[in-house]
Amino acid sequence: MMEQRPRFVLLAATLSAALLAGCATPPGTRVVLLPPADGAPSAVVVRANNDDERTLSMPYERATAKARGAPVVDRADPDRLRADNPALFELLPPPVLRYTVYFDAAGSVLTASSQMALSESLKTALARSGGEIVVTGHTDTIGSAARNDELSRRRAEQVRQLLLARGFPAHRIEVVGRGERDLAIPTSDEVEEPRNRRVTIEVR
Repeated sequence: MMEQRPRFVLLAATLSAALLAGCATPPGTRVVLLPPADGAPSAVVVRANNDDERTLSMPYERATAKARGAPVVDRADPDRLRADNPALFELLPPPVLRYTVYFDAAGSVLTASSQMALSESLKTALARSGGEIVVTGHTDTIGSAARNDELSRRRAEQVRQLLLARGFPAHRIEVVGRGERDLAIPTSDEVEEPRNRRVTIEVR
């Protein structure tokens, strides 16, 4: 199972300008807010030298800093923006990809159908120069919170070992155990739910 993780990006027409949210922006600089992959809300503050500021919160909103007064806000044309800035778009980092693998009940053995997802995540990570992987383990609500924290960490560590065995560098893998927090399928306590017995593999 694969999905794109949300991310928003700032695109500047003047590369020498500082483009951090809330920083003073030199006159003539344009800042465009690009949408996250899943449409989740995002925003950035553009402040001119005189401390007048505007907030960009809609996809493709554009702020142009002026010598006096607040930055002027309008909307950039998405197609024109990409056509005029191909090199900048090529520099954007690839999206974070998330794969999910599942485990048998009360154990740390991957289900057979999850082997393919594991292989696909590894192939993607190896194809990215300097690619990193974050492995996060989860459980259902059967058992104590402490036991599930340990179990989720053990599941994540098992996936890490499988990735290492297939040649992925150890220093580029991070392991996290979330126990029964962040349930994919919300349930009451002591409910067996196979879809919550999972590990997510984020390729960055």
